[in-house]
Amino acid sequence: MWGVMDESADEPLSKLWGLFQSGDDLSWQHKALCSQTDPEAFFPEKGGSTRDAKRVCAQCEVREQCLDWAIEHDERFGIWGGMSERERRRYKKERRGRA
Repeated sequence: MWGVMDESADEPLSKLWGLFQSGDDLSWQHKALCSQTDPEAFFPEKGGSTRDAKRVCAQCEVREQCLDWAIEHDERFGIWGGMSERERRRYKKERRGRA
């Protein structure tokens, strides 16, 4: 499951799952209210309520950064920036239509 890291590599974590680019600024995550909340709320079962997660997002100071990150990385699961995957897809489509 987990790969062995070559400690001689210049940037050993930069290739970890391909999730993060070496230039990604993730400092906003430390301010995210979801990191202080039950993660289950942000990844509800299919058909489950997203209300609690969206309520937390509505009060979060880094909501915009979170949404931008999810869209940029094509995040397909969970609530990010106050939007579900379906809402993010619609939002991306609308943004492309305006550009």
